[in-house]
Amino acid sequence: MLFNSWVFIGAFLPVTLVVYRLLALQPNPRIPLLWLTLASLFFYGWWNPSHVLLLLASVLFNHAAGARLGVLSRGPAGSMRPLLALGVTVNLLLIGYYKYSVFLLDNVGALAGIDFGIRAVVLPLGISFFTFQQIAYLVDAAEGESTDYGLVDYCLFVTFFPQLIAGPIVHHKDLMPQFSRPENLRFSHEGFALGLAFFTVGLWKKVVLADQLATYATPVFDAASIRASAEVLTAAEAWTGALAYSLQLYFDFSGYSDMAVGLGLLFGVRLPFNFNSPYQATDIIDFWRRWHITLSEFLRDYLYIRLGGNRHGKARRYLNLFLTMVLGGLWHGAGWTFIVWGALHGVYLIVNHGWRALRSRLGLGNGGLGSGSLGGIWFGRGLTFLCVTIAWVFFRATSLEGAFAMLHAMTGANGWTADPVELGSVADLFAYRHEILIASLLAVCMLAPNSQAWLFGAAEAGRKGLLPPWLPRWRFTPLWAGVAACCFLFTLTRLTSVSEFIYFNF
Repeated sequence: MLFNSWVFIGAFLPVTLVVYRLLALQPNPRIPLLWLTLASLFFYGWWNPSHVLLLLASVLFNHAAGARLGVLSRGPAGSMRPLLALGVTVNLLLIGYYKYSVFLLDNVGALAGIDFGIRAVVLPLGISFFTFQQIAYLVDAAEGESTDYGLVDYCLFVTFFPQLIAGPIVHHKDLMPQFSRPENLRFSHEGFALGLAFFTVGLWKKVVLADQLATYATPVFDAASIRASAEVLTAAEAWTGALAYSLQLYFDFSGYSDMAVGLGLLFGVRLPFNFNSPYQATDIIDFWRRWHITLSEFLRDYLYIRLGGNRHGKARRYLNLFLTMVLGGLWHGAGWTFIVWGALHGVYLIVNHGWRALRSRLGLGNGGLGSGSLGGIWFGRGLTFLCVTIAWVFFRATSLEGAFAMLHAMTGANGWTADPVELGSVADLFAYRHEILIASLLAVCMLAPNSQAWLFGAAEAGRKGLLPPWLPRWRFTPLWAGVAACCFLFTLTRLTSVSEFIYFNF
């Protein structure tokens, strides 16, 4: 069941929400939470009911292991380590079998000349997200940083449908305490309106923008994967495809994240923001503080720091950065393209940290490329986006050969353009409609405030000068409700076909 489908918008969401709000009126606060848990399990089982049993088995195992680790954490130091190792291993084996077994056997078979006969394993939706959430819970339980949560609360923490399939990766300390707050069960007109506004913005990003950009990017990457087509792919076509995908991925995933935040608010739950204008980043360090924020925080807290972080010298620090990003790339998918994507960002971060260290030694401060003048900011922003776009080529390509074919075409080796167009009329401008749309959306990403600043933190951001004075602020008023309703109805008219979110594949 997709957020951008008629069955979700017209049936599942209203029924789940109305029943939840009615149950919240009775005195027992556990009943609406139990209903929300059952609804989330139904939502998950819509694709493949058999995977619900797998999800429940994972939840029951990790809840029991976490409760025991919490007890052991109060005993002798180190007593919890065997159980923690077992818990983490079980989670990694689960995701390893479903996500990486075919990739591993294919590569081992290719080296050994053996055909293992395994062609595909059906990947349970959201397994990367709910596995990471539960590993973080086990680690915190072993360190005495978790509470002995009840089974219903824990099950809802893992299965809460707005974030179950594609995140954000929610930390137990951020989400589960909200389930026990009575004020979260009380209906709020402003919270409800804000939730609908976020959902509408996210739906607009996905249906109107991301799906349209996909019609530009997909044919180009498909052509790059075919040797005969890749050889005639021009630089203009290749760059159009690469830039279109950079924007498609942003609007697709940030759209999902906005919809998740909005859905959470409808149920009185505040989910973390996952994006903070990442294409306005002035260097790669800044980019990873803005892009997929919850994943970045997980990789930092539960992988980079566990590997030693920056506590063992610069060489070890850079190695830890590289390994963290390679593993982060592998988390996204079982393929060499994702490994190369992660490795590229690992190299980017090493160079970025090295540059900052050099600036500091030269007495120029420890800022990035974008520090200092306005020109420096835009130079850093442009260079960062260029590096990110090149890496996205590997992220999107179906093979390394296809990725290198795209990059080869982007250098102009196959020619810059096939049919030059002389600008002399509106019809000629229409011939560049792809490029005009891409340039316009790129300007929005690099200049405009994001949805969370405009909607959730509008008043606070305005006082801090983060919103330009000419931009209309969202307000809880009939006028803005009418604007949101018109945008929502217009978006619904575009739901002629339903496309999956990109991160559903991870």
